[in-house]
Amino acid sequence: MGRNDLLLIGALLLLAGAAALAMARTGGAGAYVQVTADGETIGRYPLGEDRTVTIGTDRYNILEIRDGAAAVVEANCHDFTCVRTGRISQAGERIVCLPHRLVVEVVGGQSGPGGIDAAAGDGP
Repeated sequence: MGRNDLLLIGALLLLAGAAALAMARTGGAGAYVQVTADGETIGRYPLGEDRTVTIGTDRYNILEIRDGAAAVVEANCHDFTCVRTGRISQAGERIVCLPHRLVVEVVGGQSGPGGIDAAAGDGP
């Protein structure tokens, strides 16, 4: 293995590390979660500010925003799909609680690596 081979390997490792770091970034500048209940927006919370929000009273969901990601950590619905969804941080990701008609969606920031929406496509 020559000197040029080692330089090429080092450059590739550096590039791979930079790409991994870029993909690990959560949210992006201006990212927040929008909370909708019964089709009506009831709150918007920045992903950059840690907080816990209780949504509802009799039918409740507890939303936790921490370290740039949001998750429903507790709910009194019967299926707990919203709790099992886990943490979301990229634009377009959603947590849905059908029994409570609740949607938590990440809005703003980047929609994945490079900020490109994979669903957009090239068009006709």
